[in-house]
Amino acid sequence: MATTRITLEDLPLAALAAVERQTGPVLKTETVSQGFNSEIATRVFTDSGSCFVKGLRADHKRVWTQRREAEVSSFLRGIAPALLWQVGEAGWVLLGFEDLNGHHADYSPGSPDLPKVADLLRRLGEVPCPGVELRQAEQRLAAYAANPSDLEYFAGRSLLHTDLNNHNVIVDDSAYLVDWAWATRGAAWLDAGYWVVWLMAAGRHEPESAERWARTIPAWSVAPRDGITAFAQATANVWEEIAGNDPDGWTARMLDAARRWASFRKRA
Repeated sequence: MATTRITLEDLPLAALAAVERQTGPVLKTETVSQGFNSEIATRVFTDSGSCFVKGLRADHKRVWTQRREAEVSSFLRGIAPALLWQVGEAGWVLLGFEDLNGHHADYSPGSPDLPKVADLLRRLGEVPCPGVELRQAEQRLAAYAANPSDLEYFAGRSLLHTDLNNHNVIVDDSAYLVDWAWATRGAAWLDAGYWVVWLMAAGRHEPESAERWARTIPAWSVAPRDGITAFAQATANVWEEIAGNDPDGWTARMLDAARRWASFRKRA
C-alpha cells in the first residue's frame, strides 16, 4: 500500500525547524514522486548545498523502516548515499541523506547502466551483514513458498536490499542503492533473483537475458538450481497477492514478469 506523499512545508513548524538546524535555511525543495515507503521524500536546497530528506510520522505503522535504514546506513559506504543526520521532532522521524546527482537505472537490453548495476550487486555481496535486527528472507517468504522445505534455500547470513526497482538504483560514474526500508538477512544470491524480475518488468528482458545478467553475480553461480526455481515461484505468488483482482498497469507488469520467470524456471 502506497503512503501519501506530502511536502516538506507541510511539516509542523517544530519539525521543519529541526531540519533547518541540520541543513541551514531551506531555499528550495523538490518533492520526489517515486517510492512508496515515506510520507516525506524531497530534495532540499540550501546555501551550503543539497540533501535528500525522507520521513514518516512517529506513529506510522512502518516507521520502523526509517529506523532500519538509519541502522544499516553506516555499513553501506560506496553502496548507498551516506546518512548525514536524523531527527525526531514534533511527532516525525526524519532522515537526511547525501543527495545523488545521477539518474534512475535504465534496465533495458543494451543499456550502459547494466554493467554498473551488476558491479553494485557484486560489491554489496562483499559487505558483511551488520549485527542489527533484520527481517529474515525465509520469514518474509514463508507464506509464498510452494513447499515449506523451500524456505531453507532462502536462509542465509548476507545483507539484502530486496527491492531492485530501477527507481531505487541511481547511476552516475557507478551505481548506488537507495531506500533500504526492507533490508533483510538471507541467502546471498537472492538480490540477483529480485533483479531478474525487475529486468523483465522494467527493462523488457526475456528470462534468458535477465538470467545472463544474474549469472554475472558470483553468489548466483553457487545458488542451488532448485532454490532459484523455488524463489521464482514464491516471487510469482507474492505478486499474485499484491495484484489482487484489479491490478494497475505497473503491478500488472510485475505480475506478468514474475509469472513468466516462474514458468521459465519450471522448464529449465
